[in-house]
Amino acid sequence: MKRVMILNGPNLNMLGIREPHIYGTTTLAEVNAGCEEAAAKLGLKLAFHQSNHEGVLVDLIQSARQDADAIVINPAGLSFTSVSIMDAIKTFEGPVLEVHISNIHARDEYHRHSKISFVASGVICGLGPSGYLLAMRSVAEAMPTAASSGAQPTTLHSGQRAA
Repeated sequence: MKRVMILNGPNLNMLGIREPHIYGTTTLAEVNAGCEEAAAKLGLKLAFHQSNHEGVLVDLIQSARQDADAIVINPAGLSFTSVSIMDAIKTFEGPVLEVHISNIHARDEYHRHSKISFVASGVICGLGPSGYLLAMRSVAEAMPTAASSGAQPTTLHSGQRAA
């Protein structure tokens, strides 16, 4: 069973409350529940985390080297500032999909240029909470289990795209 670690950055614990005109009214608990349901259907083992602290997220990314086959990350505000998270992702050998609930490219200048996008395998933005589900589906399709496909697992590395 493929292991996916979903990481959520600062203030995402306030989803549904903070700026609902931008992020909607879905709570992080509801996002987690949807991801758990999707993981069960896709045959993925899910670890779902949120932290308001950059170092905690770096530690989780580093632990993913042993604990996960893929990372889905919504770095939130750290997307635009964190060289530390970007560097930690560079050490992870599996696919890393960056997710944003809002369309960062349609926002103000400060919220348009994610440092994480430079090292992510792919970016999903502007699709609301369903972006998480699309990322999980992409991981499941890009990384078939050896038992189900009769082949070795396919791994996307940072900067690579699925065929």
